[in-house]
Amino acid sequence: MEKNRQDIVEYQEYNENSGNEKKITGNLKEDMAYLNEKLQVDKNFDIVYRVIQIGGKEACFYFVDGFCKDELMQKILQYFLDIKPEEMPKDAHEMSKGFIPYVEVDLSDDCSRITHNLLSGVFVMLIDGYTQAILLDSRTYPARSVGEPDKDKVLRGSKDGFVETVIFNTALIRRRIRSTDLRVEMLNAGKTSNTDIAVCYMDSRVDKKFLQQIKDRIAEIKVDALTMNQESLAECLYQARWYNPFPKFKYSERPDTAAAQILEGNIVILVDNSPSAMIMPTSIFDVIEEADDYYFPPITGTYLRMTRFLIAILTYLMTPTFLLAMKYPEFIPESFRFIMIEDPINIPIIWQFLILELAIDGLRLAAVNTPNMLSTPLSVMAGIVLGEFAVKSGWFNSEIMLYMAFVAIANYTQANYELGYALKFMRIMTLLLTSWFGLTGYIIGIIVDILAILCNKTVSHQSYVYPLLPFNLRQLAKRLFRLRLPEARK
Repeated sequence: MEKNRQDIVEYQEYNENSGNEKKITGNLKEDMAYLNEKLQVDKNFDIVYRVIQIGGKEACFYFVDGFCKDELMQKILQYFLDIKPEEMPKDAHEMSKGFIPYVEVDLSDDCSRITHNLLSGVFVMLIDGYTQAILLDSRTYPARSVGEPDKDKVLRGSKDGFVETVIFNTALIRRRIRSTDLRVEMLNAGKTSNTDIAVCYMDSRVDKKFLQQIKDRIAEIKVDALTMNQESLAECLYQARWYNPFPKFKYSERPDTAAAQILEGNIVILVDNSPSAMIMPTSIFDVIEEADDYYFPPITGTYLRMTRFLIAILTYLMTPTFLLAMKYPEFIPESFRFIMIEDPINIPIIWQFLILELAIDGLRLAAVNTPNMLSTPLSVMAGIVLGEFAVKSGWFNSEIMLYMAFVAIANYTQANYELGYALKFMRIMTLLLTSWFGLTGYIIGIIVDILAILCNKTVSHQSYVYPLLPFNLRQLAKRLFRLRLPEARK
């Protein structure tokens, strides 16, 4: 908390001082001295500046090494060097209109904005006698190829995915929505990081009031930096009910999913250096939906969606229900007596479940950090040790291992990590209540889980279970079943 207060105070002081930022004077030596001091060009080896002659006037340009397109700038500078003194325009405005053979050109006299653009990769040029700097957006960012994301894979459909460069991600959305109604607004947050945030929406379909709320919240973010990109932004946008584990946002690395959400009137936020899109507002039905539902015929898509719903419920109820059955074996029908544990129980069942819940997360973390060349042998070893040997040693019963194995595998039917962990936390709570209070605890656990879903709110403070509450039959049918598109019914 003390660190957050300090960040807010520093941010307010920064805003107060930013109004007194120096302007470009037109005296090249004075302007260069200020920028050189502010940018510390003698210490930052990657910030390059060079003084040249253009049309008989002294000029200086700045750029960040690695962000500049060398071949392009070489051609533009060659054009500048060919300008004769008698052709030299009188100000930066005329220079940008008639003597710069490039598309993305801007002018500014604010040193704060100039340094921000420069550190973002923009080519900056100062000319003696000009009271404005010329900004050429010739930047190029190091980026990986646009390939299929590892998490949001589909059996059928496009195989491209978002990358860490925001301009590439907006282009992937523009490629799918060729409409003048699409808006992509660029904002930024963080006093030190100045992280770029792109807000994408359809102007005629979005909720204008909610859109303005989101833009105001981003503008009011008072932090030093968005260190964790989207997660930092999410915590700034939604600060209420942090104790409710169910996700308030939907994340996707697929541009087709993001484009579909935009066309439905939702808002998509892209954060620079993050390869996924943040979609809002998001209900529980939005979280469970996946792209595969729409890449197959309606009956297949409906089956896949209903299967995910059913498996999500089973992952939550499987282990608490088994624990309840072991506490009250007299209620088990004769035809289901085979589920009873016949081997000796050395460790209480509740402790076996809790240990395996922790062990599964340990295996998941180990898999993330295991080198690819060692993943196969270590997986085999872990399966043997935690499987056969764990049962033979007496630590775990085979029935417990079976149900926890189902839960561990079934969690991967959900593409949303946050939903998987929300169900995990609720499952552990219900296990503990069932162990302590029996049938009463089991019922209380289910009620608490239902209330956590019903009382959760989206970022727009709407119902988390709409169209169930408030009830809308037509919209609920669209959420539960993969219906044919209206155009296909004609």
